[in-house]
Amino acid sequence: MELQRVESQYQEEIVRRTVIREFRVPIGKCQCCQRRVQGRHPMQTSDALGAAAVQMGPEALALAAHLNKKMGLSLGHTAETLAVGFGLHRSRGALYQALARLADKAMPTYQGLVQAARQSLVNRVDETGWRVGGVPWYLWVFVSDEVTVYAILPGRGFQQAASVLGAEYRGWLLHDGWIAYYLFLLACHQSCLEHLIRRCREMAEIASAVAAEFPLAVKALLQQALDTRDHYEQAQISPHGLCTATGQLEARMDRLLAKPYRTEANRRLAKHLRHEQPYLFTFLHCPGLDATNHLAEQAIRPAVVARKVWGGNRTVNGARTQQILVSVFRTYYQQGKDAFSRLVDLLRSPRPKILDIVPVSPPQISDP
Repeated sequence: MELQRVESQYQEEIVRRTVIREFRVPIGKCQCCQRRVQGRHPMQTSDALGAAAVQMGPEALALAAHLNKKMGLSLGHTAETLAVGFGLHRSRGALYQALARLADKAMPTYQGLVQAARQSLVNRVDETGWRVGGVPWYLWVFVSDEVTVYAILPGRGFQQAASVLGAEYRGWLLHDGWIAYYLFLLACHQSCLEHLIRRCREMAEIASAVAAEFPLAVKALLQQALDTRDHYEQAQISPHGLCTATGQLEARMDRLLAKPYRTEANRRLAKHLRHEQPYLFTFLHCPGLDATNHLAEQAIRPAVVARKVWGGNRTVNGARTQQILVSVFRTYYQQGKDAFSRLVDLLRSPRPKILDIVPVSPPQISDP
């Protein structure tokens, strides 16, 4: 063979190797108070010795948390990934305990996220079914402009929502019209138009031509409201034009809801719209406010996928670990920051530490 030229080819690979670190911990006694004194290396994650001296390293635990809490793998699949990919063998129980310890370290951050949500001007909220120990619970999500808070609670009422936001929350709530949200009497509300548009579309698909006229008229009206918002944001209409168009939309909705309807489905829709009517066009009266709780639905979707994969949590403590770590991961994603390196630093910190996703000075809410 006659050699004509040499070209380069590149290959990226991972190293399947587990590193075992041994820390030689000096132990002594204080000459003044005679108390036991123990040294600590900056790379240590715990001061435990004896039977608890063998621990997962911070990068391994951060990866396990990423796989289980962010990507939705079960503990069994997470353990298998660590074993196959890196030769690190841990049982599901060991991973459960390690993740609980990580959640304990992240608890001050979670409390800061809850406080930031309480002080946020706008929260998009949603909830879905969950299971804890085989018993039906609910997973709630609260999405503000800066943070996302998850809470796994044994109910779907006002008491559970208020345990996160506070009963006297005074900002704007964007939601799907669930009655518990309207018990926040000091808040302003925006009913999700996407839910209503979807409902009208599904009704029209199965209704007769005559019965479909009402949901189609509502759908067209709500869609026109969204178009009006877009025209205002694109400076195609003036503030006065926005006010005029909003008044016309509200008058058209009044006329639609003043009519009697024969079919049961249309009567139910009309009844629901009469209840939601004061909260349909809040986003037009307050330009810049979302018209849907789409961000909350996006945030809750990975939890729904995880629930389908492994069903929920087996214990209340597991649910606590879940809500803390998922809130941390989601907020890091929301803020465009790297969670992995910061969780490693958190695990190595000898003192309680609040991660950098908690707003330093959350905006204060005035009376709406």
